[in-house]
Amino acid sequence: MDNLNATYLALNLSKYVNGVTNAHMEYSRKLFPGYHLRGITNGVHPCRWACEFFRELFDRYVPGWANEPELLVRVDEVPHEEIWNAHLKAKKALLDHIAEKTGVIMDINVLTLGFARRATAYKRAAMLFSDPERLKEINRTGKLQLVFAGKAHPKDDAGKRVIKEIYNYMTGLRGEIEAVYLENYDLDLAARMVSGVDVWLNTPLPPMEASGTSGMKAACNGVINFSVLDGWWIEGCIEGVNGWAIGPHPMAPTGENERRRIEIKDLYNKMEYLIIPKFYHDRDG
Repeated sequence: MDNLNATYLALNLSKYVNGVTNAHMEYSRKLFPGYHLRGITNGVHPCRWACEFFRELFDRYVPGWANEPELLVRVDEVPHEEIWNAHLKAKKALLDHIAEKTGVIMDINVLTLGFARRATAYKRAAMLFSDPERLKEINRTGKLQLVFAGKAHPKDDAGKRVIKEIYNYMTGLRGEIEAVYLENYDLDLAARMVSGVDVWLNTPLPPMEASGTSGMKAACNGVINFSVLDGWWIEGCIEGVNGWAIGPHPMAPTGENERRRIEIKDLYNKMEYLIIPKFYHDRDG
């Protein structure tokens, strides 16, 4: 059994093989030449992941959406003020949960970033803290709140170190930037977070993120994505409309160190010059 390769076993015994995004398909073709791989981008069940406040809103303005999610293209018919009010209700539910579980009181009027997924090294959960002084400087242009969650596999020591690292950074920011790391990450907490934050952050190391569906769940609740271009976000990102990309395109001829430098610069600059001004001064946008 030491010589069994489960991937090749599946490839050789399957009539149909697909990657879970176009990018994943292309990368898998390089890993497994000689096999015919297609691409079917992963998706989520909107009726499951839309919070109660958005379900009620969609029921009124987009009848039938629960059975035909493609009808959500009509969401422009929903008045902006009602979308904002539904979002504030979801945000209050999350902040009340945080207060109950941690004792940390967060401000509903402050821009809140969320990051929650399996704690493992390639997800780069600590990228936001690459330059704490720069983060503090950005916070002075417009207040930030940070909500993190995620468990590491019991044998993933690198993932456990990432959680400790984030805790240490949060301790260093205490008194300036309110931040919490929520325990016992599960489906219920995931649903609260993808609906309750203002911006959903994702910073994987390309091309490691095969698909990544948490951002889709956030989108079901009107939450903006801010993500490295990997997985589904390469296909889904409309820059400045449904969110923002972080760093260069995965196919850009950029060395690993240079890519990392560009990503960090882009992360901070877009937060300071695009996301914060839009949140505080252009609600409709």
